[in-house]
Amino acid sequence: MPGVALTWEQVLGIATLLAEARVPELEVVAPAHVEEDVVWAARLREAALGVRVSGLVYAAGAECRAHLADVGAAADRCEVLMPLAAARVPHERGAKQRAMTAALDHAASLGVTAGAGFPHAFQVEPVFVCDMCAAAAGAGADRVTIYDTNGSADPFSVFALIARAKQTVRLPVFFHGHNDLGLATANAYAAARAGADGLDVTVNGLGDRAGNASLEQVAMLLHLRGLDTGIVLPALKALSDRVARESGVPVPPLAPIVGAFAATHVSPGHMEALGAFEAFDAALVGLERKTTGG
Repeated sequence: MPGVALTWEQVLGIATLLAEARVPELEVVAPAHVEEDVVWAARLREAALGVRVSGLVYAAGAECRAHLADVGAAADRCEVLMPLAAARVPHERGAKQRAMTAALDHAASLGVTAGAGFPHAFQVEPVFVCDMCAAAAGAGADRVTIYDTNGSADPFSVFALIARAKQTVRLPVFFHGHNDLGLATANAYAAARAGADGLDVTVNGLGDRAGNASLEQVAMLLHLRGLDTGIVLPALKALSDRVARESGVPVPPLAPIVGAFAATHVSPGHMEALGAFEAFDAALVGLERKTTGG
């Protein structure tokens, strides 16, 4: 995220809280700066927090093989990224598939556990996405991740594509959503309803542009809809506060779940039945209900 840079002490502190919240995997290595991030990945792995550590590698990158080796040595697993939009190299679809399968083959030769991720998956036809998923499965991917890279998808298109991918491969299918249209949480929920096995999320929704699907919003929504995530909900407020403090990016008071006003009532009409105006019990995430009305 622009303007955010953390020290090792800050990273370790946040990672420790994530582990306490029972987040199962920390994606630490970004594909644009693998050399720097593998150092953090290795140190987090050595910290033995009880979570998987993973990273991203561009399948068509000039240093793909070296990066696969680096991530494989530092982390528990990696994700081979192949952007599906024609504007991203390689431009030709056959070349995209060949580069992806070659990267997965090389990961296997190194003994590195690797999945395949598909940025821009909602900017191409679903049949192409599923063809790439099938090719990834054939090349030994341990899972596939469907990316709504520019945040243009909606819950209906997400449900349809995730369901189709689940029918195509017998692999775990993950969803990665951005919030450019304010739909990241809804899209993540739609993916889960369609059978997604995992969701990429960030604390407070931090990320490029308008950010990503928010951990606290997605975890609460799935909990309320009866879908078990394993996330410790009471740990979310302290985690959100810590990330806001360390990143320097404050949580808006109107933010769902963890915002300062999320459990505050102003209207006098609420006072006779406060619970009827709340979507969730504020105590679940360590919030205190407040009233400022008559």
